[in-house]
Amino acid sequence: MLGACAAWSLITAAAHGGRPEGVLLAVLAVAAGYASGRICGELLPVAAPSAGALAGLALAVAAPHINPGAQATSPLGRTGATAALLTLSAGAACCAAWAARPPGPRLVLRLLAAGIAVTAAVLGSTSGFVACLGVLLCSLAADRMHRRAVGLGGLALAVTLVTGAAWAIAEDRLPDGLTSSLEGQLTQHRVLLWHDALDMTAREPGLGIGPGRFSELSPTVTQSLAPDGKPHSAPFQQAAEQGLPGIVLLAAVFGWVLYALWRSPRPTPVVLTAGAALTALASIAAVGNALSFTTVTAGAGLLAGLATARPTTAEPAVDAKDPGGKTRSDPLDR
Repeated sequence: MLGACAAWSLITAAAHGGRPEGVLLAVLAVAAGYASGRICGELLPVAAPSAGALAGLALAVAAPHINPGAQATSPLGRTGATAALLTLSAGAACCAAWAARPPGPRLVLRLLAAGIAVTAAVLGSTSGFVACLGVLLCSLAADRMHRRAVGLGGLALAVTLVTGAAWAIAEDRLPDGLTSSLEGQLTQHRVLLWHDALDMTAREPGLGIGPGRFSELSPTVTQSLAPDGKPHSAPFQQAAEQGLPGIVLLAAVFGWVLYALWRSPRPTPVVLTAGAALTALASIAAVGNALSFTTVTAGAGLLAGLATARPTTAEPAVDAKDPGGKTRSDPLDR
């Protein structure tokens, strides 16, 4: 699937003279993160996600390059790498908590996840705070979900609803009062960028305008005083620059991640926690520029790899006849 994304970006770039380097780098980051997560999750199912959570927290707090300018902010707070990294960090901490058997380390790791949510609020990332809190609550409730397929299906529906709402706002299909309220939260500038992306998609639905060319052809970007060249929505950017096949490939990659989680041998609480964090990331990316940062795409791949690894330490085995269902020997799934 990732190979298809890379190949399609090269095809669309050749057709319109685009720059596919950003897409190729994102594909490499996801693949490298996923492979690293599978390896580290197999050897260190508790220590690896714990270290990942602390690394993500440190990057979100200390790295200045992941915080874009004021143009990318809104009443929702920063919806770029800051919110995404903190969300992935909270998910990794919660996954480590479920993998830890002693109650002491499990409590410490959950307190770490709560601390990450507080950090998001302190940094002014309202979207990050809400996402981290949602991941923590979903993780705490995951032990009551006996069939992971139902939970993962609900997560897929949540991403679909967020993306559909963004499209409805961009196309002005919502009631006036609701549209005005949502535009106030997202900023009119961001909505205008979405308008430009949809116009480009309508003009070039097959191949798009070419990777990396949105900033050249967007009237909103050219008229802005401090443009960053992004439409601040991964689905809209993919559709504008790589056409409808590009958005289909993006959705297919997310669907593949959910399928891999459904087939994962890890306990259901770990799977659903990782799924909740990745779903929150996808929702942030639908209304922000989170996937424009290599640290975020690598972190997403790492979390997916950790949640689909086969740990060498003793963990409840998934019944081969029910790969997406309950774990017979795991009391959490009964």
